[in-house]
Amino acid sequence: KGELRMQGLTFDDAGMYQCIAENMHGIIYANAELKIVASPPTFELNPMKKKILAAKGGRVIIECKPKAAPKPKFSWSKGTELLVNGSRIRIWDDGSLEIINVTKLDEGRYTCFAENNRGKANSTGVLEMTEATKITLAPLNVDVTVGENATMQCIASHDPTLDLTFIWSLNGFAIDFEKEHEHYERNVMV
Repeated sequence: KGELRMQGLTFDDAGMYQCIAENMHGIIYANAELKIVASPPTFELNPMKKKILAAKGGRVIIECKPKAAPKPKFSWSKGTELLVNGSRIRIWDDGSLEIINVTKLDEGRYTCFAENNRGKANSTGVLEMTEATKITLAPLNVDVTVGENATMQCIASHDPTLDLTFIWSLNGFAIDFEKEHEHYERNVMV
C-alpha cells in the first residue's frame, strides 16, 4: 500500500516526509510534515464547568478534558477526599467522572487532576443537586375515529430553579410544530 508506520515517536522523528511512487511511465512525489507534540496538561482552553447540575437519584458525568501530550493520567477528589472507582463512582479512561444514584451528600467541590511526563494541572467545579423531573400525568392511549380531533396531555414536575421544555414525538421523530401547524397544535398551560 505504500504505508509508513512509526512507533515510539521522539522529537528526532519530526520533519518533512516524502513519498515517491514510480513505474515505467514516470514518477510522482507527495510531501507531508510530521510534528511531534509534547505539552504538560493545561485547562486554559477547556476548563471544567464551574457549576454542574445533577438530578436527585440520577446520573451525572463531569468532564475533564485538558490539552496534554502525551495523554495524561487522571485522578479526582471531592474536597480533600481522593475518589476511587466504586459501586456509584467511576473514573473513565478519558478523565470524566461518573456518579450514579446522585444524593444530597454528593454535592460539593470536585477537582480533576491530570498528570503526564511533562507536568500536571487541575481544574475544579461545584456539583449541585436538583430535584428530578418527573412525569406526573402521562399521555393516555386514545381511540379516535378517522377525521376527528384528539387531545393528549402531559404534565411534569421539575426543580423550580430550572426551565422545562416539552418535546412531543411521533414514532421516535420529534414533531415540528412550526412546519406541521395545520395538523398539530400545542397548548402550554402554566
